[in-house]
Amino acid sequence: MVECEDLTKYYGDLAAVDGVTFAANKGEILGFLGPNGAGKTTTMRMIAGYMPPDRGTARVAGYDIVEESVAARRHLGYLPENVPLYDDMTVGHYLAFFAKLRGVPKKSLRERVEYAMEATDIAEREHWIIGKLSKGFRRRVGIAQAIVHNPPVLILDEPTEGLDPFQVIAIRELIRQLRGDHTIFLSTHILPEAQAMSDRIVIIDRGRVLAVDTTQNLTARLQRVRRLRVEVRGPQPDVQKKLNAMAGVLHVESVASRDGATVFELQGSMEVDLREEIAKMVIGSGWALLELDTVEMTLEEIFLEITRRQRPAVRGEA
Repeated sequence: MVECEDLTKYYGDLAAVDGVTFAANKGEILGFLGPNGAGKTTTMRMIAGYMPPDRGTARVAGYDIVEESVAARRHLGYLPENVPLYDDMTVGHYLAFFAKLRGVPKKSLRERVEYAMEATDIAEREHWIIGKLSKGFRRRVGIAQAIVHNPPVLILDEPTEGLDPFQVIAIRELIRQLRGDHTIFLSTHILPEAQAMSDRIVIIDRGRVLAVDTTQNLTARLQRVRRLRVEVRGPQPDVQKKLNAMAGVLHVESVASRDGATVFELQGSMEVDLREEIAKMVIGSGWALLELDTVEMTLEEIFLEITRRQRPAVRGEA
């Protein structure tokens, strides 16, 4: 539903976006992840038709953003980081105004406004002046204006920026509910947020795409050791000694103690699944096995590893 090919934008001599290429599939949430200044917002503005690329192009629902800009924009909804809300309008009038701008037929206008309000849970605020709304509800109104014309593609730039924890949870749940009916392109610099909501991740740094994949596949590519978390009720020195002595165990560390039990984190060879042998050893020693689980790389670890590998090459090319 969204395809970018060699998308490039210069500010003077600086390539803010440099040859960005990726695709977002129908019905998925694609997380666009990178630090501040990585080129996320510039990329989104080009896809949304707010600024032209200097090289390359993108297609939204099959329409080229350069050659078929108007048609492309009809097929997307855009939530910029700073959404342009009109504080002196009511929620209902604001959404009706944007629906008209986006070509919603008069006979369908009320239906689309009601849908947008129901989907974003703001129907009870229809007659409120926007300037009187909380930050969380203002963000919901911003999402409502992005979906009021029922576009197949949604572009959401930092949708939870500046919200309190309760508002963040509510907006995340709203975005999950919108998936399937919409292809969602989601920008964030908050790594846990990207991991919690996205089907796949695009990692961008210094204007260049470094990786496009699921977190599971990225973990499989990058994780060099198998990591396990084990909680055992038994004498900590004896348990740790036996764990260290097991074939395939590379490192054991005690990370927490609680209620007479110790939590260990192990590193082992990727070629060996140690869980069965660990369980046999702990139970055979007369200790209680309270937890035994695989520890995957976090998205933060994935991001740091990918950018660490790529950044020297980028400097060398500059």
